[in-house]
Amino acid sequence: MNGGLVRLREVLDQLNPSERKVADYILVYPERMIQLSGAQLAEECSSSQAAIVRLCKSMGVKGFQDLKLRVAGDVQEQRKDKVSSGYQEIRPHDSIGTIIEHVSNNNIQSIRDTVKILDPDAVVRAVDAIYGAKRIFFYGLGASNLIAQDAQQKFLRINKPSFTFADPHVQLTSAVTLTPDDLAIGISYSGETRQVIASLKAAKENGAVTMSITKYGASKLAQYSDIPLAISSTENEIRSGAMSSRITQLNVIDILYLAVASRNYESSVQYLDKSRQAIHQLETNM
Repeated sequence: MNGGLVRLREVLDQLNPSERKVADYILVYPERMIQLSGAQLAEECSSSQAAIVRLCKSMGVKGFQDLKLRVAGDVQEQRKDKVSSGYQEIRPHDSIGTIIEHVSNNNIQSIRDTVKILDPDAVVRAVDAIYGAKRIFFYGLGASNLIAQDAQQKFLRINKPSFTFADPHVQLTSAVTLTPDDLAIGISYSGETRQVIASLKAAKENGAVTMSITKYGASKLAQYSDIPLAISSTENEIRSGAMSSRITQLNVIDILYLAVASRNYESSVQYLDKSRQAIHQLETNM
């Protein structure tokens, strides 16, 4: 069991001052924290046991002991893991070799951290919803729309009718026509993209099953999601590039796609072969 430190980093900006004191202490002194009782931790960081309880609730963990176990797992993993040295920012005048190493390590770390916080039960429900949907609509803007296009292409290849639109007005127009047989998936790293929120809200109001792929923690998009899927990312100073979040979102889409395809493996393989042959024939005749 691990993922305590990842969850703390992801919800840090959403915490009140007393919870933030506890979180900051744990992030700086994780090894010391796992040796303390709740009362001792509250005293160490000049906070309160009530703040620790609230922090655990904000993080989505069962309680202080659950948090300690997760942080202990993270500490043990860090001792064993010699591959990654943690998140690295890209700085002015970095060498090409440094940029190659840092970007690659950040992407790898984001995927690893997402694995720690991605709820397997939620993934099962997501796969059930995709498998049972007559139509799937993917909503996203900017870089998230590229994720939506990738998802549409993947699911179309295994005969799951899928749609995505770059124009947010068209997204909203489609959302108000959805039915309980349809599935709407909102993609937004922040979970606060108002156009995507509006589309998912409209889809939910019209009876469609709703799903979201957002960063871990509370967000408006997750509020309208029957099935919220959480990702982690390194993005802070490099946030505008939507780099690591794109990689983790694509990874979640790949997980869902392969899980759905494996449920009806023979049929999926047949459809994949058909599309491959059609594209090959088109290219050969050009």
